[in-house]
Amino acid sequence: MEFDLHMALVILAAAVATFATRIGGYILITRMKSIPPRMEAALNAVPAAVLTTLVAPAFFIGGWEAKLALIVALFVGLRVSDSWMLVAAWVVVMIWRHAGV
Repeated sequence: MEFDLHMALVILAAAVATFATRIGGYILITRMKSIPPRMEAALNAVPAAVLTTLVAPAFFIGGWEAKLALIVALFVGLRVSDSWMLVAAWVVVMIWRHAGV
């Protein structure tokens, strides 16, 4: 396996960009007296956006067991804690795979 300078530079650039955005956000927030309402709303939307980027591909690309597990997790998550949501989805997938459907 030979050293690829182009790939190393791409990885380095991605690392620098990631570090710059993280440290930039930290510096920006710490220098503010108060967080403006629009910025607070944007920051509150980040967890939902991240969750969507993780779940959507599994739902649309995954098999039927993944789709059913995510639907069950959604309904369980509306009623009880996150831990039970995870357990319910896991049980659905294990039953589906064990049954060989």
